[in-house]
Amino acid sequence: MTIQHSGIQFKEVMAGGFALGVKVPSEGLHQGNRLDTALAIHVTVAIDDIDLFINESEHPGQLSGTIEFAPMGMAIEANAGVFNLFCPTDDPKLKLMVYELGFEHAGDAYYLAGKKEVRDDPGFDLWSDTTTLFTQLHKGTDKSGDVVGAGILTLGVTDLIKLVSTITVTNADSATDKLTTISKFGSFFLGELWDTYGIHVSD
Repeated sequence: MTIQHSGIQFKEVMAGGFALGVKVPSEGLHQGNRLDTALAIHVTVAIDDIDLFINESEHPGQLSGTIEFAPMGMAIEANAGVFNLFCPTDDPKLKLMVYELGFEHAGDAYYLAGKKEVRDDPGFDLWSDTTTLFTQLHKGTDKSGDVVGAGILTLGVTDLIKLVSTITVTNADSATDKLTTISKFGSFFLGELWDTYGIHVSD
């Protein structure tokens, strides 16, 4: 008998200035805004086992969705995806939220790799850290390929409200299980934020 574990799913939309022929996200943002070329991702994050997700150091999930970028196409289906929430790095003060999507365009493989850099810099930057996705477009099936485009995507207040409204619990047998799963996810998320930013709140 296979034991089912409860998990979480939610949808997220991020968009921002993006340009081809650029390697640095900040440059891609400015050029994309100037040329009016924005890139948007519409993704579903799936965490199949909330306990495993919390206990694994990289806090992995699954990512799927579509990409909108006029120079390449609209509603491009992503055939592979990676998600990590508060993934540790070699810098103890830096954790990453990782969003990666593989897709094909005109018969070629591309890999969109984005990261949110969660760190406690001077000033209150929690909002910008958790809503700003530094993004590069690689040629090939992973982020080892040449960078052929870059930009910065963001999550607005309206999009955040929509995100919260899409949260669902999967494989839960009862209302109690659903509440427990949401509580575990919420405690983990807020706990990670406190670990990064809470010291200034308590000073």
